[in-house]
Amino acid sequence: MIDLLPFASTYVYSPRGESAESVRSRILRTRVKAGDVDWIERYATRVHELAVDHGVYPGYFGKQTVLVPVPGSSPLVPGGLWVPERLAQALESLGLAVAVWPAVRRTDTVPKSAFAAPGERPTAERHHETFEVEHTLAPPTRIVLVDDIVTKGRTLLAAATRLRESFPQADIRAFALVRTMGLVAEIEQILDPCVGEIRWQDDDAHRAP
Repeated sequence: MIDLLPFASTYVYSPRGESAESVRSRILRTRVKAGDVDWIERYATRVHELAVDHGVYPGYFGKQTVLVPVPGSSPLVPGGLWVPERLAQALESLGLAVAVWPAVRRTDTVPKSAFAAPGERPTAERHHETFEVEHTLAPPTRIVLVDDIVTKGRTLLAAATRLRESFPQADIRAFALVRTMGLVAEIEQILDPCVGEIRWQDDDAHRAP
């Protein structure tokens, strides 16, 4: 695995919090996972406002950025829902990237992390084994992986590692619309943009914040 992956995020989600804001965060998560186009476009518009009007995500979006949606837990079937791709397309339509490129593909099914017990969630190595990268004659200079929700960051780190193997000179980063705050009892507000990193330490991914 690569040692470090810069990542950015916009919203936070509390899996177990009981406050009104924590409950609202789970509604947000449900809307995102459903892939509703109207909600995805609303959330993408907020990302655009933060990036363009407030400069929150320096180095992530712009004319050199190619957005690569992160695959789901199974190989994509024709007509299947792919939320990260919808999100990437919404961001690109707002001028935050030059193109959306589904460069990373899943070759085999892995258990869905949302339904697996903590000790049974797929490892970063397993994600890496089941990813393949489509090559191009004109490698992009800046790649931003796009995912809907990030927990520990294993999937993002594995996908970034695959991309680094294929495009060693590219600037590779990741953007997840929502980040899970499983170790925090309650969240104070859903909108909590950040720029952080995912590190490979002690044979696992570690996300901060």
